[in-house]
Amino acid sequence: MVALVDSHCHLTWPSFDSDRAEVIARAQAEGVTRLVTIGTDLETSRQCVALAAEYAGVYAAAGIHPNDLGAGVTPDDLADLARLAAQPSVVAIGEIGLDYYWERTPHPVQQAAFEAQLTLAAALGKPVIIHDRDAHADVMATLRAWVHADATRRSPLAARRFWGVLHSFSGDLAQAQEALAWPFLLSFGGPITFKNGQALHALVTQLPLDRLLLETDAPFLTPHPRRGQRNEPAHVTLVAAALARLRQQPLAEV
Repeated sequence: MVALVDSHCHLTWPSFDSDRAEVIARAQAEGVTRLVTIGTDLETSRQCVALAAEYAGVYAAAGIHPNDLGAGVTPDDLADLARLAAQPSVVAIGEIGLDYYWERTPHPVQQAAFEAQLTLAAALGKPVIIHDRDAHADVMATLRAWVHADATRRSPLAARRFWGVLHSFSGDLAQAQEALAWPFLLSFGGPITFKNGQALHALVTQLPLDRLLLETDAPFLTPHPRRGQRNEPAHVTLVAAALARLRQQPLAEV
């Protein structure tokens, strides 16, 4: 059995409340040996840390999602995130970024919170998990400035091989190549299994395999042929199989 990692899931989501332990067990039975469960606000970030303490193979990320900002992040919020990030199970700050699809938070509030959490991540030496929905230009511009900032390049993060991941990547080849030149990773999930995902199908064949991550974003973005059902980390096996088919490479190599 091939060992896999679900690099992005949301195990704290209410749809897992009735069978969370079984969901984790099913993933492990399918060879998904490690799961990263992602916070979207302070409360879910705390819950992610608690899950990581309870279940072997589960790791956490702590961050405030652009759709969960309310009036924005405060110094106290950032201090709470820093305390959470000090836990050994917390492997990243995220998910953070910009979302212009739902328009739940004014763009300037999103931008300020994004920049504040990027600054925090650099100071803590933690990679970032980036959410980008219908905001490609602004996300790339913000990350470009952050990556090249003197303070970031002198930060604890500079010693790391990779500084972050663009999760559920939906940009084009030029954006992918710039992110890879930073040093970022790109993550792909259920959409690469969709029949109407021809642009993504072509893109993943043009990228270096060792810079790609697999994810589910469970309970969202369920891969084919399970679309219409709740997604869960075990389904990262379907994502891996789709990537292997698209790249015409053995699953074990992927």
